[in-house]
Amino acid sequence: MTLPAQVQIVEVGPRDGLQNEAVILPVETRARLIELLAHAGLRRIEAGSFVSEKAVPQMAGAAGVLASIRLLQKPRLAALVPNVRGFDAAAAAGVDEIAIFAAASESFSRRNLGCGIEESLGRFAGVAAAAKHAGLPLRGYVSCALGCPYEGEIELGRVTDVARRLNDLGCYETSLGDTIGVGTPLAARRLVERVAQSIPIERIAVHFHDTYGQALANIFACLEVGISVVDSSVAGLGGCPFAPGAAGNVATEDVVYMLHGCGVETGVDEGRLLEATRFISAILDRPPESKVARARLGSEALSRRPCAPNASSA
Repeated sequence: MTLPAQVQIVEVGPRDGLQNEAVILPVETRARLIELLAHAGLRRIEAGSFVSEKAVPQMAGAAGVLASIRLLQKPRLAALVPNVRGFDAAAAAGVDEIAIFAAASESFSRRNLGCGIEESLGRFAGVAAAAKHAGLPLRGYVSCALGCPYEGEIELGRVTDVARRLNDLGCYETSLGDTIGVGTPLAARRLVERVAQSIPIERIAVHFHDTYGQALANIFACLEVGISVVDSSVAGLGGCPFAPGAAGNVATEDVVYMLHGCGVETGVDEGRLLEATRFISAILDRPPESKVARARLGSEALSRRPCAPNASSA
C-alpha cells in the first residue's frame, strides 16, 4: 500500500457547506469562519460563490465577505461562478481562484444550472477565457460523478468526458464530486482510475459527501491510486439544495485525523481546526457532524463537568 506523503485539503465549508443552511449568516460571521480556518493551517478555502442571490441567498454578500477578512497571510481564496457575469463580480472582489461546476447528469445540470451539459460547458468557455486573460487559476467540479438523484448510476464515460472537457477549458484541477454520497470505495477507485486515463492524476481531486457513511473509505481508496487533493467541510457542513436527502460533505476534522493517523502531512493544526468547528457549531446551534469533533468536544465538556458524589462509595 502506498499513500502520498502529503495531501492538500481544500476547505469548502464557507461555500458548499453554508449554502445549504436554512439560516443566512452575516458577512462578518462568514469572514470570521474563514479566518479561523486559515489560522488552523488551511491554505485553500472556498470563500463563497457569485451566483444569483435569489437562487442561493446564503451566498449573498460574497464580496463583503472577502473584504471583511483580516489576515496577515491569506490562504488562496476561491469563489464559485456560474457565468461571465459571476466571474466579473468575483474578480472585482479580489478572489485568488475561480471555480466552475458542470454535471455528469443531464437532469441534474438542468435543475441546478438551468441548462443542459453542452450549454453549461459553452457558458464556462467564456469564464475560462476571462480567467486566463485575468491570470486567475481555474478549478473545475464534476457533480454527480458517482450517482444522480434523478438518473441513478452515471456511466463513467460520461464523467470522464465532462472532466476532460473542463481540463481542456484550462482547469488546472478537476474535482470529482459524489454529490449525493452514494459511492463506495471500489466505485470511487474505479472512477479515479478511469478519469486518470484522460487527465493526469495530479490534476484530479475528490469531493465526497457522507450520506451513507462511506466518504472516508472512499477517500482512502483514492489515495491508494494517487490522489493527493481532497475537498472537505468543517464540522461536516453541507448537502446540496438540488439533491434531496444528500448529507453534508465529509468533515475536515475527520479527514485530517485519518490522514495524520496514517502519517500523511496536511499542514493543518487539529486543535485550531476544532476552534473553527466550535465557532460555527455554536452559531448554527447544533452539534457538528464530525465524529472527531463530537468525540473531542464531548471529552472537553465531560472534563469540565463537576464530579458528583459516588453513592456506592458511601
